[in-house]
Amino acid sequence: MRDFGGIVERSPVRIVRPGSAQEVLEAVREAAAGGLDAVPRGLGHSTFGQSLTTGVSLDMRGLAGVHAIGERQVAVGAGTSWREVLAATLPRGLTPPVLTDHLDVTVGGTVSAGGVGGTSHRHGTQADNVLALEVVAGGRVVTCSPAERPELFDAVRGGLGGHGVITAATLRLVPAPERVLSCTIPCRSAGDLLRVQREVRAEHISGQAKPSGGGWRFEAKAVLYGDGGEPPPGTTETESLGYLDFADRMRPDVEELVALSEWARPHPWAMVFLPEHRAAAVIESTLAEMTTADLGLSGVVLVKALRTGTVLFSVLRTASPGCAPVAEMLAANRRLLDRALAVGGARYAVDSTG
Repeated sequence: MRDFGGIVERSPVRIVRPGSAQEVLEAVREAAAGGLDAVPRGLGHSTFGQSLTTGVSLDMRGLAGVHAIGERQVAVGAGTSWREVLAATLPRGLTPPVLTDHLDVTVGGTVSAGGVGGTSHRHGTQADNVLALEVVAGGRVVTCSPAERPELFDAVRGGLGGHGVITAATLRLVPAPERVLSCTIPCRSAGDLLRVQREVRAEHISGQAKPSGGGWRFEAKAVLYGDGGEPPPGTTETESLGYLDFADRMRPDVEELVALSEWARPHPWAMVFLPEHRAAAVIESTLAEMTTADLGLSGVVLVKALRTGTVLFSVLRTASPGCAPVAEMLAANRRLLDRALAVGGARYAVDSTG
């Protein structure tokens, strides 16, 4: 069995597709009795075997489903994809405050990892916007929230499955705009890109470094919700989109990458959190030693300033034919992690630097 990263392969002793929290509990108990790990797996979008096991693989898609939608919240099974959540809430004019760029990942998977999106500078991670969880932990099915078992609630969110298996979640919702205005802002350097992300007022903001003439060019994307926003200073291009088209903007790219077989290539991704005051130097030094062959034909470099004085720097490599081999990409990932740790940064543990 492989995951999206395509680097690690593991064969589980068995695969269980539970249809309820009780069935998850029974599978976890049975695995423990046999001395085996029980690892939840949603849509398998991990990049270094995090969703794989040689024990019991729990196929959480058996727990997919939207159970109830209220004025500002929705209850869903852990195996529900964010695409499915949005399909249920958007007809009511509501949306989760934070969405991943790629919607075909599960609620349980991203909440257990943290879940960063373009609105995280305003709303935090997806895990920050969970109101309550149902979890298999300590040999039973329990619920937890800020008011009920708060220590478990905090441990499970972002805990990568180490403190329990999330089986259901109640998520916060906010009003969804009908349309958005996406504004492209070219930037002179990594430092300038971070400045723009810090100073521009926008509901959704992100940044990229793109290969250009043997070097790199930087651009920010500032997305204003609604039709009446004035483009930020420095904007050179705008695009008006329906909210769903914007939220699902990766779908055409993914379809093209699937057709080109790039989606099935190994993806040695590096993702690190950096202190904002040291981020530009780490980004510039990392890019200075990279070529397009080190990134891959469909690789992407993302820069996202968060609200905590932290920057998420992501080098999303693809091991395309004719480019650097996987081993070299992994070695480069480890150099980036070392660089990040040296300035007080940390690894985003869904990547391929481990």
